[in-house]
Amino acid sequence: MTHPLAAPGLGSQAITNPTHMLYVDIPTTAELHDLALERTPGSVSIFLPTTPVSIEISSSRIALKNLSKEALAQLEAVGHDKREIAAIEAHLEDIIDDDTFWRFQAHSLAIFAKASGVKTYRVPNTLSPLAEVADRFYLKPLFRTVSFANTAYVLALAEGNVRLLEISPDLPVTTVSISDLPENAMEALGVSSLGVKTESRRTDSSAGQRGLRTQFSRLIDRALRKELAGQNVPLFLAADVTLGGLYRSINSYPHLASFGIDRTPEKMSESEIAAEARTLLDRLNAEKVAAARGLFDARNSSGRATTDIAQAAKAATMGAIDTIMVDMDAVVPGLIDEESGAVTFADTETADNYGVVDEIARRALLTGATVLAVRKEDLPGATPVAAILRYAV
Repeated sequence: MTHPLAAPGLGSQAITNPTHMLYVDIPTTAELHDLALERTPGSVSIFLPTTPVSIEISSSRIALKNLSKEALAQLEAVGHDKREIAAIEAHLEDIIDDDTFWRFQAHSLAIFAKASGVKTYRVPNTLSPLAEVADRFYLKPLFRTVSFANTAYVLALAEGNVRLLEISPDLPVTTVSISDLPENAMEALGVSSLGVKTESRRTDSSAGQRGLRTQFSRLIDRALRKELAGQNVPLFLAADVTLGGLYRSINSYPHLASFGIDRTPEKMSESEIAAEARTLLDRLNAEKVAAARGLFDARNSSGRATTDIAQAAKAATMGAIDTIMVDMDAVVPGLIDEESGAVTFADTETADNYGVVDEIARRALLTGATVLAVRKEDLPGATPVAAILRYAV
């Protein structure tokens, strides 16, 4: 999304609640690839935590001002073209001074600036403040955003009440309004009971009850399909095992989690559902990391995995990486040869080098690898990279 941004537009999503709004515009796969292909001396990448509460945003604006000064100082230190420095400074000042822009924020802001323009992305996870300057953009913090879910939907499904809830890490739960979503079985089918055992009804085993449950489930799935089309946000199901199992059998949303809340949500408050859903979201992300760790361990014994930065750089340059886990916070300055993948480490960060772990991840992404930005403790070794290879190198 290109600045200025006065309000959410195409590619953005507003997560609403009664007190404030969380606006996100996570880059698409195509946008991430475009950023990864950028190669312009004096490219500035800035990341900083923000807040959706507009009256508390002043500290974020101050942080951006300080990070901008840090980035500009790096450019000046290597004698970068003064006109380009001035242009980048103007782009960053436009963002800092834009009161309307700061009214619509999420938990973090990613900024990619060069003399010819600037792009901003508002993301739902909290990122560490960082300013990087190189001849390419620094993308590793965004890999965390696109690798792991920070928000989720919950379909609270019962014959007496149907709700789609939106859950974020630290904002109040929100009920999503969908015009075609039936509120209950009576509204959808004109029946008072589907024969589902709940806290308030006995099981009705008469013929035709399965057919009614199927019709009810299809109406709900049809409404959700229209609302959620094109999204990749996880969906958890809260329903008793009878109705929930049938709904799963006809669900068409590809990101419905295989586990959920296996009891009727009729007497659960939205906050209770949200609390359980956040636990499920943690489990979903943990299982993704565990699966990658398991694959790493399985391939390590056959020489198809490595935690060595130099070997990973070579593999990334050759297109040999299948999946790579990188430390989301670690910055290792240096350079990687474009042809051989040989690494030259540097003692300090300057505008003449870049983060080699980020560069390994960038090369892996552009050759079709899965890139997971993880916490240091999730990595299998003491280095900030763990690469699973397509073949031994």
